[in-house]
Amino acid sequence: MFYTCSLIEYISRKTKNTRATVVNKLGKARIEKIFDLADVYHCDNIERVSADFIENACIEEGKFDNVSACRYAIPSYWDIGKVYKRLIKRVAADEEKPVVDVLVEIYNSFISEKIDDYNSSVYYETPNYLFECYKEQKML
Repeated sequence: MFYTCSLIEYISRKTKNTRATVVNKLGKARIEKIFDLADVYHCDNIERVSADFIENACIEEGKFDNVSACRYAIPSYWDIGKVYKRLIKRVAADEEKPVVDVLVEIYNSFISEKIDDYNSSVYYETPNYLFECYKEQKML
């Protein structure tokens, strides 16, 4: 899940799209493939892997650039991948749902916009706090 979320973050930054846009363009089948083959993909250059998925999913250049808008230190795509991975795994366990289904739900929820605002501190919050916010469907 860590590699899958990190790749989504990398593709989002590279194409300047929201994370939800990238997840929706990739679709569940491609995300399941990334998840299932993460141990193979992580051995390759993330630039090449992302280029293949961008082309295959026809992901076009967008206008969302939270990296340029950031006034502080920018978290790495690995850092953000870890934030999403923890939340997805926790929600999947709590709701007893497949992780890829939960991934799609979380990236399309309000919390994704909050995590991806690098001028806020949401991505630094504890996994428990993010989980509780997601469960309540609002920032607490």
